[in-house]
Amino acid sequence: MIAEQIKLSSSVTAEKLNFVDTPTQEELTSGKTDQEGVSGSYKKAIFTKRHVSILAGTFALLIGAAYSVYLLQPQIEEMNMNRMDTLGGMILLIVGISLLLFRLGFLAYIAKLFFRYKPVASVSNEELPTCTVIVPAYNEGKLVYSTLQSLVNSSYPAEKLQLIAIDDGSKDDTWEWMQKAKKELGDRVSIYQQPHNQGKRHALYRGFNLGTGDVFVTVDSDSIVEEDTLRNLVSPFITNENCGAVAGNVRVLNNQKAIIPRMLNVSFVFSFEFIRSAQSVLGSVLCTPGALAGYRRNAVMNCLEEWMNQTFMGQPTDIGEDRAMTNMILKQGFHVMFQRNAYVLTNIPEKYSSLHKMFTRWERSNVRENLMMSKFAFKPFREGSRSGTRILLLNQWMGMITAYPLILMMFILLIAHPVLFISSTLLSILIFSSLPAFFYAKKYNITEAFWIYSYSIFYTFGLFWITPYAMATASRRGWLTRG
Repeated sequence: MIAEQIKLSSSVTAEKLNFVDTPTQEELTSGKTDQEGVSGSYKKAIFTKRHVSILAGTFALLIGAAYSVYLLQPQIEEMNMNRMDTLGGMILLIVGISLLLFRLGFLAYIAKLFFRYKPVASVSNEELPTCTVIVPAYNEGKLVYSTLQSLVNSSYPAEKLQLIAIDDGSKDDTWEWMQKAKKELGDRVSIYQQPHNQGKRHALYRGFNLGTGDVFVTVDSDSIVEEDTLRNLVSPFITNENCGAVAGNVRVLNNQKAIIPRMLNVSFVFSFEFIRSAQSVLGSVLCTPGALAGYRRNAVMNCLEEWMNQTFMGQPTDIGEDRAMTNMILKQGFHVMFQRNAYVLTNIPEKYSSLHKMFTRWERSNVRENLMMSKFAFKPFREGSRSGTRILLLNQWMGMITAYPLILMMFILLIAHPVLFISSTLLSILIFSSLPAFFYAKKYNITEAFWIYSYSIFYTFGLFWITPYAMATASRRGWLTRG
């Protein structure tokens, strides 16, 4: 029973990665991005002695924990029997089992939806809409140059593609790299400079107002798109008149450079290619990621001023602009979809200090936007079935509502039964991390899939505090990693 309860408090997988916005240059320790190996970066698996040691230690812990739980089985049974003798223990047991059943039922529901998902194939050049791509940049240096190059190299018809890059008052050489791109690419790209740093939302707002395309696409300035990404991303707008926004498929670019990106790699694939595929079947992808997202022009214009002037607890909102836009488009009755065949590769923080700041920013935005979504999700906000959307939202709330009780329980168990608690937690990780591991192994690389187990341990014992902390500080402003 302890293992079941700990699983609820250590939701280490992709549902936590609601990808509110992608990391910036200041969240990275590596300043280089290039297009070499973009398509193959998920197939190669280069292991050093350090990598082997980490994975070996991971499985030694997990297997040792499983054996410990086996040895402690009499103690576990005695503990559960003692609980059943008290009202409080009985309530705790019932609540724990109920939450576990809810989570397992939700996972089964998502799996059923996943098997129904199919990405939309690219439409012909003649059918493709006019498209405005907006690239906001702040202190990205050479990364923005690589991003613009990858966009121009897209197989999208040049006469239908407007490319706008906006420097948001960078303090480094970002503007020089944008000028270099302009000099080389000529009329293919237009560059603009904000008078001072105003935030990503302001840069996007300027881009939306400058854009002339029937579809807007936003791409972060530390991201690389593949040749067919843009045409795949916008095709659902042609095939489905109810489609108001499309989320791209975000992958980790620097997954071979450091341990943290390598561990996060499997979770990102599971988050997008499993979770968002299922959400797409419902037409209710909860977040269109900043790294790559497409929006129908009129859907954006219908809510642009509300989005630009959004507040939370009386203060202007300066984070979570992509989740906010997604909510406002869903509220209009549009569907939000996911295109698995629209790939973008983006950098991920390589240090713990940057990672926890990024996760805190994401979680604060999730708290705010879950509140916003709750205001319309249980109303007739669109035609057709709305139950799936509501189930997705309820699952989001379940994770937040249970955050504080489960952390309290975790500390109580850690003090009262430290060996049993740690062993049960590690056994839970071994069991429940196997799904994303199997998913990644089947699609990409079996050896790389093992990193999800290391990441689960890392998250459970190193990042468990993110959600409760973000809930307690949801009203705080700031990007956290931008000076």
